[in-house]
Amino acid sequence: MENTASPTERTILKIRSQLGKNQRETGPDNRLRRTERNLVREFVTRARRNWVREMLDWARCKNVALPTVKELERGIAALDGTMRYQGKSDDERPIFLLATGWRSGSTLLQRVLSTDPNVLLWGEPLGEMALLPGLTAMLARASEFPELRERCSPDNPAFASLATSWIATLYPPGGDFREGLRGLITSWMGNAARQRGFTRWGFKEVRLGAADAMLLHWLYPNAKFILLTRNPYDCYLSLSDSGWNHLYRRRPDIRVDSAAGLARHWNQLALSWSELPPDFPAYRIKYEDMVAGKVDFQGLGSWLGIRIREENAISVYIGHTARRRQLGWCQRLIVEQETREGRRVLGYSGNGVRAK
Repeated sequence: MENTASPTERTILKIRSQLGKNQRETGPDNRLRRTERNLVREFVTRARRNWVREMLDWARCKNVALPTVKELERGIAALDGTMRYQGKSDDERPIFLLATGWRSGSTLLQRVLSTDPNVLLWGEPLGEMALLPGLTAMLARASEFPELRERCSPDNPAFASLATSWIATLYPPGGDFREGLRGLITSWMGNAARQRGFTRWGFKEVRLGAADAMLLHWLYPNAKFILLTRNPYDCYLSLSDSGWNHLYRRRPDIRVDSAAGLARHWNQLALSWSELPPDFPAYRIKYEDMVAGKVDFQGLGSWLGIRIREENAISVYIGHTARRRQLGWCQRLIVEQETREGRRVLGYSGNGVRAK
């Protein structure tokens, strides 16, 4: 049949047809499908962007050389002549909780220890400024300082005749350096705790290695240390899902916001702790045992000389946890490569499953 519609009528019919098509495509079902397609597209874009960012961060991740325990011992020997102090009459008995990086359960354990009303553990005081690691690194280099022990000797003959002696490089005795450094930390943290009614003090940190622990033990012979670890896969899964983007190993130049940054930090601390001497006063805990109820908190409290009521802290949920079940393949690859030696030392297998 011949179409007798005029050009104007045909144009109107075409417009009506197009409008009907648009209405059908904007119906509820089509809008839902379009939303789903947009979400999938956004997810794929973000995953690709995350993969690229993680690989770039891995390539440019900074290597931080930690001082070793032996280097620190040589430095202190050059300064003071001894690493050992008899602390029998020492009233300071701080508690230092050290963990292998962020999201390892250190805050939970900090709260558990604080269930004793006499205990105050400060939380990473000025940790981003790397005060204690800076002092440790300085002392570890002290053995390279020429004639340091002679210059720091309390028997320097220059004290007998200052006006006629070479005093341009006259140093205070090395033992006084130790007392000064100890006095700084005690006044800053110990006295501040006592002013608030706490008789035991200390701090928790996620950035300190074995040499830092040895420095603290040199300053406080009666100190007790708790070394906390968690599987690095789970640490980064929790960190990446937490939304934190402001973490620093050392501000402002060493930021931790990628799998490579956290994994490399975790591995260095895990390996460094194997350098501690066998008689070092440390109590080792795995996060996995803590949340599974396998930690003897009463035994820990007895060892520390405090009374722990762990149920008061564990029953209260504070903070964030991971939303995903596992890391993406790129993140798993980076964590696997960067933490292989540390996991072997601490007995962890891959993908967040503890080795038996």
